[in-house]
Amino acid sequence: MAKAENKTVETKGSVTSFLNSVADETKKKDCFAIAEIMKQQTGFDPKMWGPAIVGFGSYHYKYESGREGDAPLVAFSPRKSEISLYLSSNFEKREELLAKFGKHKAAKGCVYIKKLADVDVEVLKKMVALSAKHVKKMYK
Repeated sequence: MAKAENKTVETKGSVTSFLNSVADETKKKDCFAIAEIMKQQTGFDPKMWGPAIVGFGSYHYKYESGREGDAPLVAFSPRKSEISLYLSSNFEKREELLAKFGKHKAAKGCVYIKKLADVDVEVLKKMVALSAKHVKKMYK
């Protein structure tokens, strides 16, 4: 049986070109700002993961099922109706920080925002830093 290929892999795509292709001007500006925040908080340059995810750093995971691969420490993607922030689902103080974050929706490994103006950027910085630290610790 063929092993399932991971769809989200690091590519050589241009992050700048991808972000410049975002049609909505506010979302485009927000994405460049988020990219800068994630770069500052992780110390990694942005890389494209698949066709539409901007990721920072990477780690190697291996599940009990035997499936393994690489994923970004933190990432985001400008989607049609919102911006998806890919953060760990259980980093330190997650719920406390989300409570102070502003207008968002949270799922297990994702936080969705409409625009940066809706949220507290200082809280975002803390969440990105704590999420990256948590993932690095989990996947040494």
